[in-house]
Amino acid sequence: MSELVSIITPTYNSEKFIADTIQSVQKQTHTNWEMIIVDDCSSDKTVEVIQNMMEDDHRIHLIQLTKNSGASRARNKGIEQVKGDFMTFLDADDIWFPDFIQNSIATIKETGIHFVFSSYRRSNENLEFVYSDFIVPEKVTYTDILKSNSISCLTAFLDVKTLGIKFMPDIRKRQDMGLWLKYLKDIPFAYGIQKPQAIYRIRENSLSRNKKNLIKYQWQFYREVEKLNVFASAYYMLHWMYRGFRKYRN
Repeated sequence: MSELVSIITPTYNSEKFIADTIQSVQKQTHTNWEMIIVDDCSSDKTVEVIQNMMEDDHRIHLIQLTKNSGASRARNKGIEQVKGDFMTFLDADDIWFPDFIQNSIATIKETGIHFVFSSYRRSNENLEFVYSDFIVPEKVTYTDILKSNSISCLTAFLDVKTLGIKFMPDIRKRQDMGLWLKYLKDIPFAYGIQKPQAIYRIRENSLSRNKKNLIKYQWQFYREVEKLNVFASAYYMLHWMYRGFRKYRN
């Protein structure tokens, strides 16, 4: 039996996109996976769509939170349930290419690096590629991520059998960055796969595009989560602002 891959997907009012996301997992060439979907009290038909798809696929598991708790707690609830040799994340509006899992595992085995991530294509809500592809660096270190988080949730792939299970910090934003940094404190770097392996759907109301509103959260992250001093925080903040505003140019 091939290695089990645990996929964590938080959902909140995602009825328009969640079927596409699940289908992209079902089309994977690596078939030994569990998809742990954590619904954060959706008020639309998200849960109904998931339950209908679960009837025909026992690899899909649904957890329904009783109180709206945010992405960090939803993902951490999923992490608690991980049984796989590998752990990865896929948000409820993003899509993997069919060989994403297979290529990620192969890269870990070829390189001996137990944390890999990939480039991805960027589309609008209708899957039209009106933005340029995001090509990741070949490797990133702890300090690289402090300057600019080039590891997206939709392509991060971790060998948790080797690295162990860690949880995201319980913060409103930047929780994925917090998790990557936890792992990068223990390993020299994460390895980037240059060929796009997924589609990141940029929605019109995407919070990740409104960098001005994220500045205060980024500063709090440096000071309160990573415990950096004021001078180090200012240094990394300048890098983050410069690279962040460039990231979403077409």
